Amino acid sequence: MFSRHTDDGYREAVPGISFRTLNHGRNTLMAEFRLAAASRLPPHSHPHEQAGYLVSGRMQLVIGDAVFEATPGDSWCVPGGVEHRVVVLEDAVAVEVFSPVREEYLD
Repeated sequence: MFSRHTDDGYREAVPGISFRTLNHGRNTLMAEFRLAAASRLPPHSHPHEQAGYLVSGRMQLVIGDAVFEATPGDSWCVPGGVEHRVVVLEDAVAVEVFSPVREEYLD
């Protein structure tokens, strides 16, 4: 499956953080996140494994007990069921892949 770039389809996850699904298959889903400086993704967990890549900006990720300040080009992986959170230090864009597919992220 192929998808063309568009600036449409973003949904707000929490204030200052929006996302859109880029593409998905049977077992994985890829999403783009736009994160405004000073916004926060509160502590949460889900059964999906989550791998991410920071395209631009800067943010602090806390995965379990590990704290990491991500800058462009950095990546991370969150095992399913592990609590994690984010503090956005500068406007940022991240791409993340989830497995299995997050059904709530489908249009």
